[in-house]
Amino acid sequence: MKRSLAAHSASIPDRRPLPGAVSAPGCLPEAGGSAFAGVDEAVWIEVIHKMDEVYNDLLQYEVVLEEKNAALEDSQQFIESVLASMSDILIVCNRHGAIDEVNDSLRRFIGQDEGELRGRPVCELFADEASRQRARDFFSAARPATVQDCELRIMGRDGSPLPVSLNCTPRLSGTGKLVGMVLTGRPVGELRRAYHALRQAHEDLKRTQQQLLQAEKMASLGRLVAGVAHELNNPISFVLGNVLAIRRHTARLQTYLEAVHSAPGERTAELEELRQELRIDRILQDLNPLLDGMTEGAERTRDIVDGLKRFSAIDRRADQAFNLAAVVGRAVRWVARSGRRDFSVEVDLPSELPVIGSSGQMQQVLMNIVQNACDATAGCAAPTLEISAEQCDAVIILRFADNGPGITEANLARLFDPFFTTKPVGQGTGLGLSISYGIVERHGGRLEAANRPQGGALFTLSLPLAPR
Repeated sequence: MKRSLAAHSASIPDRRPLPGAVSAPGCLPEAGGSAFAGVDEAVWIEVIHKMDEVYNDLLQYEVVLEEKNAALEDSQQFIESVLASMSDILIVCNRHGAIDEVNDSLRRFIGQDEGELRGRPVCELFADEASRQRARDFFSAARPATVQDCELRIMGRDGSPLPVSLNCTPRLSGTGKLVGMVLTGRPVGELRRAYHALRQAHEDLKRTQQQLLQAEKMASLGRLVAGVAHELNNPISFVLGNVLAIRRHTARLQTYLEAVHSAPGERTAELEELRQELRIDRILQDLNPLLDGMTEGAERTRDIVDGLKRFSAIDRRADQAFNLAAVVGRAVRWVARSGRRDFSVEVDLPSELPVIGSSGQMQQVLMNIVQNACDATAGCAAPTLEISAEQCDAVIILRFADNGPGITEANLARLFDPFFTTKPVGQGTGLGLSISYGIVERHGGRLEAANRPQGGALFTLSLPLAPR
């Protein structure tokens, strides 16, 4: 705050003339009549200017001091409010182990007020000699180290020893000199309850995740019922057709054998004629192919049922070796059978792609990718999905490229989010790609989505190759 020279001169009280000087009030000393004879008026004006500057500096210092004092009071109130609201106990000691400051949580915990605690050795707060000795060790070294999660027993307000997990940190001055220690802690009982609650929440999350996984599996199975029915219909038709043929052949064989056993030796010509009429030779030639067809149909039915069981069962072990190429083929076959007739899938894979994990979970991932490609290309004239693979070092890279419209930039960032779907209500759960992403991560791989330069979406699945 600046003040004028006149205002400053008027504010200075009791400006008395110097000894030996003759001057009127408000006038400068006259030359020749005092000890300051010979000092001209310019010097006095300069002195007054300096006095005015000093006074202004004092005013500014006072303002700054008041501001800093207000800030200091705010900081003190803030620190006091933080200490009062802390649920953990806090003990501030000097370098000899005497208590300088405690918070309200400790006072409530042990039932003593601050006046009783200040200046006492901190080791006296502990209930047994082992805890007291451990507390003394905090201050024994010339340069104490930080202590983490040290469980000691503090005497509670009811006189019973209570376990507390303590952290001890050196307190340093502005120059780096050790001035004391800061002890913070929390009752172990509370930590154990928190750990139990966390573990329970983790178990609930695992169960929910498994339920979501199974729900998505069942949803996938529901979409694939038509394809599975078609898969089962072919081998069952083989078996039924061959059974009917064998029954016809059996009747003819029975007629022929009855004639052989009832006829004498001279009726050889008649038996030959009957053999030709019943086509016994043709029947004998057809028996093995018919039985082979029945066997093949039964084995295909068994494989389909086994695949369904592996896909729908809860995986308890996910560390078994399997051929990823076979799983890709099975997933493509099932989705293609249940999808549109014009949906074409071109597969270019090696015969063996060995990986470690769960074939059922990986089949779910592959079926989701193929099914999404089938849905995305619904509006195309010739919907096509190309599946290729390459081996880079110890990693198998599968690429699924379709000729659909691709993925918008806004959806690309949210594609693997739970419950996100671009399908109409009732046609998608929004969990397929999210669950698939988690399955691939648990197998040590990566699942990525992008757009092809020539159009369409590109999904890339990377999995570690099984060690040989």
